[in-house]
Amino acid sequence: MSVKKRLRTGFTTGTAAAAAVKGALFFILNKKKPPFVQIELLTGKKIIIPIYTCRSYGENKAECMVIKDAGDDPDITHKARIGAIVTLYNNENQKKISITGGKGVGIVTKPGLEVKPGKAAINQGPEKMITQAVRESLDDLNRAVKVEIFVPEGEKLAEKTLNARLGIIGGISILGTTGLERPMSHEAYIATIKSSLSVARAAGLKKVIFTTGRRSERFSQEIFKTLSEEAFIQIGDFFKMSLEAAVKMGFEKIIIAVFFGKAVKMAQGVPHTHAAKSVLSLEKLSAWSFEITNNQDFAKNILSANTARHAFDLILDKHPEVISHVGRLIVKAAKVFAGKDIFIQNIIFDYKGNVVFDSQRQ
Repeated sequence: MSVKKRLRTGFTTGTAAAAAVKGALFFILNKKKPPFVQIELLTGKKIIIPIYTCRSYGENKAECMVIKDAGDDPDITHKARIGAIVTLYNNENQKKISITGGKGVGIVTKPGLEVKPGKAAINQGPEKMITQAVRESLDDLNRAVKVEIFVPEGEKLAEKTLNARLGIIGGISILGTTGLERPMSHEAYIATIKSSLSVARAAGLKKVIFTTGRRSERFSQEIFKTLSEEAFIQIGDFFKMSLEAAVKMGFEKIIIAVFFGKAVKMAQGVPHTHAAKSVLSLEKLSAWSFEITNNQDFAKNILSANTARHAFDLILDKHPEVISHVGRLIVKAAKVFAGKDIFIQNIIFDYKGNVVFDSQRQ
Protein backbone atom coordinates (compact mmCIF):
# COMPACT_ATOMS: atom_id res chain seq x y z
CA MET A 1 0.00 0.00 0.00
CA SER A 2 1.59 3.22 -1.15
CA VAL A 3 1.56 6.37 0.93
CA LYS A 4 0.99 9.60 -0.96
CA LYS A 5 3.79 12.08 -0.30
CA ARG A 6 2.68 15.41 1.10
CA LEU A 7 4.02 18.19 -1.09
CA ARG A 8 6.17 20.76 0.65
CA THR A 9 5.09 24.41 0.71
CA GLY A 10 7.68 27.06 -0.17
CA PHE A 11 7.83 30.84 0.11
CA THR A 12 7.64 33.69 -2.40
CA THR A 13 10.26 36.18 -3.55
CA GLY A 14 8.42 38.75 -1.44
CA THR A 15 8.85 36.64 1.69
CA ALA A 16 12.52 36.11 0.86
CA ALA A 17 13.01 39.86 0.45
CA ALA A 18 11.32 40.61 3.78
CA ALA A 19 13.52 38.01 5.51
CA ALA A 20 16.66 39.53 3.99
CA VAL A 21 15.58 42.96 5.28
CA LYS A 22 14.96 41.64 8.78
CA GLY A 23 18.30 39.84 8.73
CA ALA A 24 20.14 43.02 7.70
CA LEU A 25 18.49 45.06 10.47
CA PHE A 26 19.42 42.39 13.02
CA PHE A 27 23.00 42.54 11.74
CA ILE A 28 23.10 46.35 12.09
CA LEU A 29 21.63 46.34 15.59
CA ASN A 30 23.47 43.30 17.01
CA LYS A 31 26.68 43.29 14.94
CA LYS A 32 26.30 39.62 14.05
CA LYS A 33 24.56 37.49 11.45
CA PRO A 34 21.32 35.82 12.58
CA PRO A 35 21.02 32.13 11.64
CA PHE A 36 17.35 32.70 10.79
CA VAL A 37 14.53 35.23 11.14
CA GLN A 38 10.81 34.95 11.78
CA ILE A 39 8.58 36.55 9.14
CA GLU A 40 4.89 37.32 9.43
CA LEU A 41 3.07 36.42 6.23
CA LEU A 42 0.19 38.39 4.78
CA THR A 43 -2.14 35.73 6.18
CA GLY A 44 -0.90 36.45 9.71
CA LYS A 45 0.95 33.14 9.93
CA LYS A 46 4.61 33.26 10.96
CA ILE A 47 7.40 31.19 9.42
CA ILE A 48 11.13 30.78 9.99
CA ILE A 49 13.46 31.69 7.10
CA PRO A 50 17.21 30.83 7.21
CA ILE A 51 19.64 33.67 6.49
CA TYR A 52 22.25 32.73 3.87
CA THR A 53 24.88 35.49 4.11
CA CYS A 54 25.37 38.92 5.69
CA ARG A 55 27.97 41.64 5.35
CA SER A 56 28.51 45.06 6.88
CA TYR A 57 28.90 48.34 5.03
CA GLY A 58 29.67 50.37 8.12
CA GLU A 59 27.98 51.40 11.34
CA ASN A 60 24.39 51.59 10.08
CA LYS A 61 24.37 49.74 6.77
CA ALA A 62 24.29 46.01 6.03
CA GLU A 63 23.37 43.45 3.43
CA CYS A 64 21.82 40.00 3.88
CA MET A 65 20.72 37.35 1.41
CA VAL A 66 18.22 34.50 1.54
CA ILE A 67 17.98 31.43 -0.68
CA LYS A 68 14.47 31.38 -2.12
CA ASP A 69 12.70 28.06 -1.61
CA ALA A 70 9.69 27.34 -3.82
CA GLY A 71 8.92 24.02 -2.12
CA ASP A 72 7.91 20.99 -4.15
CA ASP A 73 6.55 23.02 -7.06
CA PRO A 74 9.68 24.97 -8.05
CA ASP A 75 9.52 27.96 -10.38
CA ILE A 76 12.38 29.76 -12.13
CA THR A 77 13.34 31.63 -8.93
CA HIS A 78 13.76 28.41 -6.90
CA LYS A 79 17.13 28.57 -5.08
CA ALA A 80 17.79 32.10 -6.34
CA ARG A 81 19.55 34.50 -3.99
CA ILE A 82 17.25 37.33 -2.88
CA GLY A 83 19.03 40.12 -1.01
CA ALA A 84 18.49 43.42 0.75
CA ILE A 85 20.81 46.32 1.49
CA VAL A 86 19.45 48.23 4.47
CA THR A 87 20.55 51.64 5.70
CA LEU A 88 19.42 52.95 9.08
CA TYR A 89 19.48 56.73 9.51
CA ASN A 90 19.68 58.60 12.79
CA ASN A 91 17.57 61.54 11.65
CA GLU A 92 14.55 61.27 13.94
CA ASN A 93 12.63 63.82 11.91
CA GLN A 94 12.25 61.53 8.89
CA LYS A 95 10.57 58.45 10.41
CA LYS A 96 10.19 56.95 6.97
CA ILE A 97 10.65 53.57 5.27
CA SER A 98 11.69 53.74 1.61
CA ILE A 99 11.80 50.61 -0.52
CA THR A 100 13.60 50.50 -3.87
CA GLY A 101 14.87 47.90 -6.31
CA GLY A 102 18.53 47.30 -7.08
CA LYS A 103 20.42 44.93 -9.35
CA GLY A 104 18.25 42.18 -10.82
CA VAL A 105 14.89 43.72 -9.85
CA GLY A 106 12.99 44.87 -12.92
CA ILE A 107 11.71 48.36 -13.65
CA VAL A 108 8.11 48.74 -14.84
CA THR A 109 7.84 50.53 -18.20
CA LYS A 110 4.24 49.86 -19.30
CA PRO A 111 0.89 50.81 -17.72
CA GLY A 112 -1.58 48.22 -16.51
CA LEU A 113 0.45 46.60 -13.74
CA GLU A 114 0.06 46.91 -10.00
CA VAL A 115 3.21 49.05 -9.94
CA LYS A 116 3.29 52.30 -11.93
CA PRO A 117 5.80 52.85 -14.77
CA GLY A 118 9.20 54.04 -13.60
CA LYS A 119 9.02 52.12 -10.31
CA ALA A 120 10.78 48.93 -9.26
CA ALA A 121 8.69 45.79 -9.81
CA ILE A 122 8.01 45.17 -6.13
CA ASN A 123 4.32 44.48 -5.60
CA GLN A 124 2.20 45.77 -2.72
CA GLY A 125 2.15 42.44 -0.87
CA PRO A 126 5.96 42.24 -0.54
CA GLU A 127 6.09 45.94 0.35
CA LYS A 128 3.71 45.30 3.25
CA MET A 129 5.80 42.36 4.45
CA ILE A 130 9.02 44.37 4.23
CA THR A 131 7.44 47.26 6.15
CA GLN A 132 6.20 44.82 8.80
CA ALA A 133 9.69 43.30 9.06
CA VAL A 134 11.19 46.75 9.66
CA ARG A 135 8.63 47.64 12.32
CA GLU A 136 9.15 44.34 14.14
CA SER A 137 12.93 44.90 14.14
CA LEU A 138 12.87 48.39 15.62
CA ASP A 139 11.35 49.07 19.03
CA ASP A 140 10.12 52.42 17.84
CA LEU A 141 10.29 53.72 14.33
CA ASN A 142 11.96 57.05 15.08
CA ARG A 143 14.62 56.49 12.44
CA ALA A 144 14.46 56.49 8.68
CA VAL A 145 15.15 53.19 6.95
CA LYS A 146 16.19 52.75 3.34
CA VAL A 147 15.71 49.29 1.81
CA GLU A 148 17.17 48.20 -1.53
CA ILE A 149 16.08 44.75 -2.74
CA PHE A 150 18.39 43.00 -5.19
CA VAL A 151 18.61 39.67 -7.00
CA PRO A 152 22.15 38.86 -8.23
CA GLU A 153 20.93 36.54 -11.03
CA GLY A 154 17.75 38.53 -11.66
CA GLU A 155 18.52 39.72 -15.19
CA LYS A 156 19.36 36.21 -16.35
CA LEU A 157 16.30 34.71 -14.63
CA ALA A 158 14.05 37.34 -16.24
CA GLU A 159 14.99 36.02 -19.68
CA LYS A 160 13.02 32.87 -18.83
CA THR A 161 9.87 34.85 -17.99
CA LEU A 162 7.39 37.06 -19.84
CA ASN A 163 8.60 40.15 -17.98
CA ALA A 164 9.85 41.96 -21.07
CA ARG A 165 6.45 41.64 -22.73
CA LEU A 166 4.78 42.97 -19.61
CA GLY A 167 7.12 45.93 -19.69
CA ILE A 168 9.29 44.84 -16.77
CA ILE A 169 12.87 45.47 -17.85
CA GLY A 170 16.19 44.55 -16.25
CA GLY A 171 15.19 41.82 -13.84
CA ILE A 172 12.49 39.81 -12.10
CA SER A 173 9.44 40.92 -10.13
CA ILE A 174 9.19 40.64 -6.35
CA LEU A 175 5.83 38.93 -5.92
CA GLY A 176 3.54 37.36 -3.37
CA THR A 177 -0.11 37.63 -2.38
CA THR A 178 0.11 35.48 0.74
CA GLY A 179 3.83 34.91 1.19
CA LEU A 180 3.67 31.15 0.63
CA GLU A 181 4.06 29.12 -2.54
CA ARG A 182 1.76 26.12 -2.36
CA PRO A 183 2.41 23.13 -4.64
CA MET A 184 0.19 23.22 -7.72
CA SER A 185 -1.07 26.71 -6.90
CA HIS A 186 1.40 28.32 -9.33
CA GLU A 187 0.91 31.70 -7.71
CA ALA A 188 3.55 33.40 -9.87
CA TYR A 189 2.05 32.01 -13.10
CA ILE A 190 -1.44 33.14 -12.15
CA ALA A 191 -0.07 36.59 -11.32
CA THR A 192 1.64 36.70 -14.72
CA ILE A 193 -1.58 35.81 -16.56
CA LYS A 194 -3.51 38.52 -14.75
CA SER A 195 -0.73 41.05 -15.29
CA SER A 196 -0.57 40.16 -19.00
CA LEU A 197 -4.30 40.74 -19.34
CA SER A 198 -4.05 44.02 -17.45
CA VAL A 199 -1.23 45.26 -19.71
CA ALA A 200 -3.24 44.27 -22.79
CA ARG A 201 -6.24 46.28 -21.57
CA ALA A 202 -4.04 49.26 -20.71
CA ALA A 203 -2.74 49.08 -24.29
CA GLY A 204 -6.33 49.48 -25.51
CA LEU A 205 -6.85 45.90 -26.67
CA LYS A 206 -10.26 44.24 -26.53
CA LYS A 207 -9.21 40.96 -28.17
CA VAL A 208 -6.66 38.47 -26.82
CA ILE A 209 -5.22 35.17 -28.02
CA PHE A 210 -4.97 32.46 -25.37
CA THR A 211 -2.24 29.89 -25.93
CA THR A 212 -0.92 27.25 -23.55
CA GLY A 213 2.81 27.75 -24.16
CA ARG A 214 5.55 29.13 -26.37
CA ARG A 215 4.98 26.80 -29.35
CA SER A 216 1.27 27.44 -29.67
CA GLU A 217 1.95 31.14 -29.17
CA ARG A 218 4.56 31.17 -31.92
CA PHE A 219 2.15 29.51 -34.35
CA SER A 220 -0.59 31.96 -33.32
CA GLN A 221 1.66 34.92 -33.97
CA GLU A 222 2.19 33.65 -37.51
CA ILE A 223 -1.57 33.74 -38.05
CA PHE A 224 -2.29 37.05 -36.34
CA LYS A 225 0.74 39.01 -37.56
CA THR A 226 -0.91 42.42 -37.21
CA LEU A 227 -1.62 42.04 -33.49
CA SER A 228 0.79 43.51 -30.95
CA GLU A 229 2.67 41.15 -28.64
CA GLU A 230 0.52 42.23 -25.69
CA ALA A 231 -2.45 40.44 -27.29
CA PHE A 232 -0.89 36.99 -26.81
CA ILE A 233 -1.46 35.49 -23.37
CA GLN A 234 0.15 32.21 -22.33
CA ILE A 235 -2.39 30.69 -19.94
CA GLY A 236 -0.64 27.36 -19.36
CA ASP A 237 -3.13 25.03 -17.66
CA PHE A 238 -5.38 27.80 -16.25
CA PHE A 239 -8.37 27.50 -18.59
CA LYS A 240 -11.21 28.63 -16.33
CA MET A 241 -9.28 31.22 -14.31
CA SER A 242 -7.94 32.94 -17.44
CA LEU A 243 -11.37 33.18 -19.03
CA GLU A 244 -12.92 34.58 -15.86
CA ALA A 245 -10.12 37.12 -15.46
CA ALA A 246 -10.46 38.26 -19.08
CA VAL A 247 -14.20 38.80 -18.69
CA LYS A 248 -13.71 40.72 -15.46
CA MET A 249 -11.25 43.05 -17.24
CA GLY A 250 -13.69 43.78 -20.05
CA PHE A 251 -12.32 41.89 -23.04
CA GLU A 252 -14.84 41.31 -25.82
CA LYS A 253 -13.19 38.52 -27.83
CA ILE A 254 -11.01 35.57 -26.83
CA ILE A 255 -9.33 33.26 -29.31
CA ILE A 256 -8.15 29.96 -27.80
CA ALA A 257 -5.32 28.46 -29.89
CA VAL A 258 -4.12 25.05 -28.72
CA PHE A 259 -2.75 21.63 -29.60
CA PHE A 260 -4.97 18.56 -29.48
CA GLY A 261 -3.92 17.23 -26.06
CA LYS A 262 -5.04 20.38 -24.26
CA ALA A 263 -8.00 20.66 -26.61
CA VAL A 264 -9.46 17.33 -25.45
CA LYS A 265 -9.25 18.42 -21.80
CA MET A 266 -10.77 21.83 -22.52
CA ALA A 267 -13.56 20.21 -24.52
CA GLN A 268 -14.53 18.28 -21.39
CA GLY A 269 -14.86 21.52 -19.45
CA VAL A 270 -11.83 20.80 -17.25
CA PRO A 271 -11.01 24.04 -15.40
CA HIS A 272 -7.30 23.20 -14.94
CA THR A 273 -5.66 21.08 -17.62
CA HIS A 274 -2.49 19.96 -15.82
CA ALA A 275 -1.91 16.20 -15.98
CA ALA A 276 -1.83 16.00 -12.18
CA LYS A 277 -5.25 17.64 -11.92
CA SER A 278 -7.11 16.05 -14.81
CA VAL A 279 -6.67 12.70 -16.46
CA LEU A 280 -6.61 12.91 -20.24
CA SER A 281 -9.71 10.88 -21.00
CA LEU A 282 -9.20 8.82 -24.12
CA GLU A 283 -12.42 7.13 -23.07
CA LYS A 284 -14.28 10.39 -23.65
CA LEU A 285 -12.53 10.95 -26.96
CA SER A 286 -13.39 7.40 -27.98
CA ALA A 287 -17.03 7.98 -27.10
CA TRP A 288 -17.09 11.16 -29.17
CA SER A 289 -15.47 9.30 -32.04
CA PHE A 290 -18.18 6.64 -32.01
CA GLU A 291 -20.87 9.30 -31.68
CA ILE A 292 -19.58 11.11 -34.78
CA THR A 293 -18.56 8.18 -36.99
CA ASN A 294 -20.74 5.30 -35.75
CA ASN A 295 -17.61 3.19 -36.33
CA GLN A 296 -16.98 0.90 -33.35
CA ASP A 297 -13.60 -0.34 -34.57
CA PHE A 298 -12.36 3.21 -35.02
CA ALA A 299 -13.58 4.16 -31.55
CA LYS A 300 -11.71 1.16 -30.09
CA ASN A 301 -8.53 2.26 -31.85
CA ILE A 302 -8.85 5.70 -30.27
CA LEU A 303 -9.39 4.13 -26.86
CA SER A 304 -6.21 2.05 -27.21
CA ALA A 305 -4.07 4.96 -28.45
CA ASN A 306 -0.86 5.51 -26.50
CA THR A 307 -1.18 9.28 -26.24
CA ALA A 308 -3.39 12.15 -27.34
CA ARG A 309 -0.94 12.79 -30.16
CA HIS A 310 -1.28 9.18 -31.31
CA ALA A 311 -5.06 9.53 -31.21
CA PHE A 312 -4.81 12.81 -33.11
CA ASP A 313 -2.86 11.16 -35.94
CA LEU A 314 -5.49 8.42 -36.22
CA ILE A 315 -8.34 10.92 -36.25
CA LEU A 316 -6.75 13.40 -38.66
CA ASP A 317 -6.08 10.65 -41.18
CA LYS A 318 -9.52 9.03 -41.13
CA HIS A 319 -12.12 11.21 -39.43
CA PRO A 320 -11.06 14.89 -39.06
CA GLU A 321 -14.68 15.72 -38.24
CA VAL A 322 -13.97 14.44 -34.72
CA ILE A 323 -11.41 17.25 -34.31
CA SER A 324 -14.08 19.73 -35.34
CA HIS A 325 -16.40 18.27 -32.72
CA VAL A 326 -13.71 18.75 -30.05
CA GLY A 327 -13.21 22.35 -31.18
CA ARG A 328 -16.91 23.16 -30.96
CA LEU A 329 -17.03 21.66 -27.47
CA ILE A 330 -14.16 23.94 -26.42
CA VAL A 331 -16.18 27.00 -27.47
CA LYS A 332 -19.16 25.65 -25.53
CA ALA A 333 -17.06 24.93 -22.41
CA ALA A 334 -15.38 28.33 -22.59
CA LYS A 335 -18.76 30.06 -22.64
CA VAL A 336 -19.74 28.20 -19.48
CA PHE A 337 -16.73 29.74 -17.71
CA ALA A 338 -16.76 33.14 -19.44
CA GLY A 339 -20.47 33.70 -20.03
CA LYS A 340 -22.45 33.73 -23.25
CA ASP A 341 -21.96 37.41 -24.02
CA ILE A 342 -18.24 37.20 -24.80
CA PHE A 343 -17.10 36.08 -28.28
CA ILE A 344 -15.10 32.83 -28.19
CA GLN A 345 -13.13 31.43 -31.11
CA ASN A 346 -11.17 28.18 -31.07
CA ILE A 347 -8.22 27.16 -33.21
CA ILE A 348 -6.60 23.72 -33.05
CA PHE A 349 -3.12 23.16 -34.51
CA ASP A 350 -1.51 20.01 -35.74
CA TYR A 351 1.96 19.40 -34.34
CA LYS A 352 3.62 21.26 -37.22
CA GLY A 353 1.61 24.40 -36.62
CA ASN A 354 -0.99 23.98 -39.35
CA VAL A 355 -4.57 24.94 -38.47
CA VAL A 356 -6.79 21.84 -38.56
CA PHE A 357 -9.82 23.50 -36.97
CA ASP A 358 -11.04 27.08 -36.75
CA SER A 359 -14.49 27.63 -35.29
CA GLN A 360 -14.90 30.73 -37.47
CA ARG A 361 -14.50 28.71 -40.66
CA GLN A 362 -16.98 25.99 -39.83
